[in-house]
Amino acid sequence: MRFGVLGPLAVWTADGRTVRVPELKVRALLALLLAQQGRPVSADRLIDELWGSKLPSNPTGVLQTKVWQLRRALEDAEPGGRELVVSLAPGYRLRVDGDTVDSGRFHRLTARARSTGDPRERAALLADALAVWRGPAFADFSDEEFARAARDRLDEQRLTALEEQAEVRLELGEHALVADELGDLVALHPLRERLRTAHVRALYLAGRQGAALSSYADLRERLAETLGVDPSPELAALHRSILNQDPRLTAAPSPATSAVRPATNVPAALTELIGRDGAIGELRTLLAANRLVTLTGAGGVGKTRLALAVASQVVDRFPGGVRLAEFAVLDPPRGPAGTGRAGAAASPAGV
Repeated sequence: MRFGVLGPLAVWTADGRTVRVPELKVRALLALLLAQQGRPVSADRLIDELWGSKLPSNPTGVLQTKVWQLRRALEDAEPGGRELVVSLAPGYRLRVDGDTVDSGRFHRLTARARSTGDPRERAALLADALAVWRGPAFADFSDEEFARAARDRLDEQRLTALEEQAEVRLELGEHALVADELGDLVALHPLRERLRTAHVRALYLAGRQGAALSSYADLRERLAETLGVDPSPELAALHRSILNQDPRLTAAPSPATSAVRPATNVPAALTELIGRDGAIGELRTLLAANRLVTLTGAGGVGKTRLALAVASQVVDRFPGGVRLAEFAVLDPPRGPAGTGRAGAAASPAGV
């Protein structure tokens, strides 16, 4: 069973089915236990966090009922699920580890990204890590004090990963894309100097020197008014380099790191594919050894979702790119024009 806190609270079975946890207090209990990352929480604290000053007449008994309801929901979804909620004097803990929680998967992927020296691999790993997020951490408990520390910590880690991703994408030459994508993020976090540094650099490298200088001036003014300080030495040095049009700023990355990612029209997944790691690995192995791999099964079991997940992971294997061709009823006559379009798409892919 897997749990999601990087967005609204979510629970999935091992095979990816969504688990319904009924009743707000039961969901809050689960969120509170998840926020503690497997550490025990005393019954007194659980009662205080869940009810505050509005205590029920028998708080200990009501808490035990909520624990029972949570265990039943997990057990009904997957045999053995009730064992995940462990009674441990003087309270309870949720038995989770590794990738059991989506935040664990995020941390594992970002750690791998920081350990590799290959910019393209680092960019891919950071993209995978950030794709785990479905919204703000603990999104449906944003007003609850018990989630505040975990939420702030996770949101800070996400921002750091976004900054790292921007930096490595600049190494790979994605100047214009990064400049555009960071605009909204800078507006939300105008005083983050690392983020602003990446944005200023991206704007300049994208040929927008005026916008780069304006962004720097905006930060300098905000820092002076809000904190009474100047921009960091690193950012000030970047500003001087832009004013001097230092050629080192526009030096092209080495061929090993500047390769353009092959084209693809495979849509980005809106949510993580849960519980299909084995199938994904098997399908990738089959693709490496076979020209044609066919997925079969009843309608609605997830064949297309699985195929798209694998396709997005193997783009770099195919210099001509990976293409999604959706079947549809054709209105005759198509004629030579339709054939020409198909040939134009097939030729670069070597078909």
